[in-house]
Amino acid sequence: MTEPLTYTLEVPGAVLTYDVRRNDSSKEPVLLMIGSPMGAAGFRTLAGHFTDRTVVTYDPRGVERSTKADGTAESTPDEHADDLHRLLEALKAGPVDIFASSGGAVNALALVARHPEQVRTLVAHEPPAAQALPDREAALAACRAIHDTYHRRGWGAGMAHFITVVAHKGPFSSDFAEQPAPEPATFGLPTEDDGSRNDPMLAQNMISCTHYQHDFDALRAASTRIVIGAGAESEGEMASRAAHAVAERLGSTPIIFPSGHGGFLGGEYGQTGDPDAFAAKLREVLAPGRAG
Repeated sequence: MTEPLTYTLEVPGAVLTYDVRRNDSSKEPVLLMIGSPMGAAGFRTLAGHFTDRTVVTYDPRGVERSTKADGTAESTPDEHADDLHRLLEALKAGPVDIFASSGGAVNALALVARHPEQVRTLVAHEPPAAQALPDREAALAACRAIHDTYHRRGWGAGMAHFITVVAHKGPFSSDFAEQPAPEPATFGLPTEDDGSRNDPMLAQNMISCTHYQHDFDALRAASTRIVIGAGAESEGEMASRAAHAVAERLGSTPIIFPSGHGGFLGGEYGQTGDPDAFAAKLREVLAPGRAG
C-alpha cells in the first residue's frame, strides 16, 4: 500500500492534519474517508482496499493530530463541514467521492447541503442523526445523559454510558435517560476520574452531532448522489435506525453493508469488523451507474 503523505491546513480556529495516498494514474475521483471523532488512523485498513485511486483521510479538528484554538469548546457539524469544504478546496481535485462514517456522515451531509458541487457521491454510513428518529425526544435525552455523566463523573463513566446507549436495540422509552448509568468497571473501563473534560467525542461532539438538524430540502435538491448505509449486524441500534430515518427523508432506502457500525475496521482502535467484505460492498456502491 502506498504510504501516505501528510499535510496540514489552517482553518478558522483550528489546524487540520490530513494524509494523501496518491495514485496519479487513476482516472477515478479522489476518495475521501472521514469519521468523527474518529481520525485518519481508523481508515488504514479500508484505504488499503482502494490503492487504484487517490485516497485522502484526515483528523477532524480537536482529534489526534489536528488541533483547535479552544480545546474545550464544542465542535459543530457546521464547523466540520466548513473544514471539509476548505480541505477539498486545498486538494484541488474536483468533485470527490466520500465515504463517511458515524459523526463523519453527519458532517458530510452538512457539507453536501451547502456545497454539493464538491462531491460526486457521498456514502453516509450510519449517521447518528437522533433528530430524525420517531422517538427523537427520548433519543436526544439519552445523548444528553451521556454528556452529563461524563461531566459529572469523568471519562470511564461517560464511555460506559455511551456504550449502553449506542448498543440499545429499538426505540428509547420516555424514561430511558433517567435510568442509572452503568458502572465503568462493567466494561473494563477506568473507574477513577482524571479530571479532564475535553474528550473529542463525549465533550466536543456528543450533543452537537446527535442534535444536528439536517437541511433535507437542500439534500434532496443536491446534485450529489447520496447513499445512506446501515450495518447488517447493527440493526435496531440508534445509528442504524437513524440511517433508515434519514434515507426515508431523502426518498431512498439504506444500502446494507456487512458487519456493524464499524464494519470497515481491521483492528484499528482494537475493533475488527469485516473489512474485506465491507470494502467490496463500498466499491460496488461507488461504481458509476450504481443506483443509490
